[in-house]
Amino acid sequence: MSDYEVILRLMLAVLVGGIIGYEREYKHMPAGFRTHILVCIGAAVTSIIQMFAVNETSIMIMQHPELAAAIKTDIGRLGAQVITGVGFLGAGTIIHEKGSVKGLTTAASIWAVACIGLAVGLGYYFLSITSTILVFMVLVSLKKFEKKFFQKRNIAIVKIEFAYKQGAVRNVAEYLKNNNIKVKHVEFILDEDKSEEELYLIREYTILMPKKLQVDEVVSELSLIEGIDRIEII
Repeated sequence: MSDYEVILRLMLAVLVGGIIGYEREYKHMPAGFRTHILVCIGAAVTSIIQMFAVNETSIMIMQHPELAAAIKTDIGRLGAQVITGVGFLGAGTIIHEKGSVKGLTTAASIWAVACIGLAVGLGYYFLSITSTILVFMVLVSLKKFEKKFFQKRNIAIVKIEFAYKQGAVRNVAEYLKNNNIKVKHVEFILDEDKSEEELYLIREYTILMPKKLQVDEVVSELSLIEGIDRIEII
């Protein structure tokens, strides 16, 4: 492999990683422009190293046929390590926050970029460019499609301050159940200045609502329940 070919493959890795990383950066995701470029370059470098190793092994065997049985090169070994190892980087982009998980798409894009980088390093140009276009289209174009056809529920965090607990908490639970609203998480806000009876009067509900319901409508109806002092959307 010539020096020109190495430069071409590395520059292509920068290009395809930058295209996908730009979309993630534009959406303000945990891993963005530079992260995707670095992952793609690293994967390309790994596969180029593997190509060099295979070529050197082939030359050595041609020069010394007696070593053919002793020298073996697995062309897929380093690539497999990259695909496995990049999972740790992807895990770092996944955020668990108050009942919801964010960053899975970015983690998947990092993994895809690593695979594309391997293809670039191995010299599969058509495969690299085609897969880059497809990944970019999935990230950009299918977002609206996903929201329209697959996102059946809306998630919201509602903070409720109760005037008193007795009956009010039960009424809130009954309202949510009757309207097919699932409670994913409840967080109690403690105020040290309040008495023991008043400690659990402020709660944050993370709720999943059917698509037909709007959070403003839910808050409006909850505010009518007797015993609720204040309610707001977080």
